[in-house]
Order: sequence, then structure tokens, then C-alpha cells
Amino acid sequence: MSHVVEPTRHKLTTRDFERLGAAGILDADLRIELIDGDLIDMPPIGPGHASVSNRLTRLLVLRAADAAIVSVANSIALPPWSMPQPDFTLLRPRADEYASALPGAADVLLAVEVADTTLRFDRTVKSRVYASHCVAEYWIVEVDARRLHVLRDPQPAAGVFASEQVLEPPFEVAPRALAQLRIASDEIWPSARV
Repeated sequence: MSHVVEPTRHKLTTRDFERLGAAGILDADLRIELIDGDLIDMPPIGPGHASVSNRLTRLLVLRAADAAIVSVANSIALPPWSMPQPDFTLLRPRADEYASALPGAADVLLAVEVADTTLRFDRTVKSRVYASHCVAEYWIVEVDARRLHVLRDPQPAAGVFASEQVLEPPFEVAPRALAQLRIASDEIWPSARV
């Protein structure tokens, strides 16, 4: 009698992912994230996503000032299986500006994903990854629907956020850790459309 062995999926660790990048195996121009040990190709950025991201970049940098480092589309290390690249991450200030190591969950004051085509993935998979690693606060900006999902109070064992608000204009919101960083809905989505 022969022994049957089912094939298993080989998961990459954050260390494997960094080595692939350092060796030039992963094209730096591609939008690839490591999520739960899998390489995920993110879709190209469309004009709605780019426009909202441009506004948020300006708002976050101006309002955060020296209270946080605004990191745009850079990786955060959530070992052993994930290295997402949120559209924005507000990080605890650090003298070396994270030159010695990528930020981890404890460094993240706020993670923000801008969703035009990725809403379902951001609300399920990424939300679970962020909550499981205790990212304190997570926002999902729905580009076309003009909604903001504010997720707080991670429950790592369950992989969920205990609090979720869905805000529709008009609203003002600030991250818990940065109360001075208030953003109004009409700053994200100006009423005049071109």
C-alpha cells in the first residue's frame, strides 16, 4: 500500500519576501504585497484613487506636522507572513525615520487604504491582517461611494476590529492617536467635479 501525500502550499515569510526584493527577483515597479504568505498583485491605480490619494497626501503631511511620519505606499512588517503596503501609514516619530528597520504594528498610529477596485479585499483580508497584528486604527476610503470606514479596537485573537463606523458626508474625523489631525469629507471629496 502506497502512502498518499497531498501537496501543500508553500508560504513565504516576510524574510523571504525581503530577500526576493533585495535579489531583484521582484520588479520594484510592480505593486506586489505579501499577505498571509502569498504574493498578491495589486491592481493598477486609476484616476479616482490617484486624485483622492493626492489630496490625502497633502492633508496628512500638513496636519501631522511633527506628530507623525506620513509614509506613502511603503511596507509595514507584520511577521511572519505579511508585509502589506497601505496607501498611507501614520507612524510614531523615530529619529532614524525607520532607516534601520521597517515599521511594525506597534509603530502604526493609523493605516489607510484607498479603495476603488479593492474594497472587498481591504474590508476582509487586509482588515483581518491588521487586526490580528494589533494595528491600532485602520481607515478604508471608498473612492466612488464617498464613504469612510473607521475601524478601531483590534481584537487580535479573532482577527477583527471591535468598532467599525461607516461615515458618509458630511463628516469630520481624526485618528484617536492624533486628535489634531481632523479631516473633513469635503477635503477628501470636493463637491465640485470636473
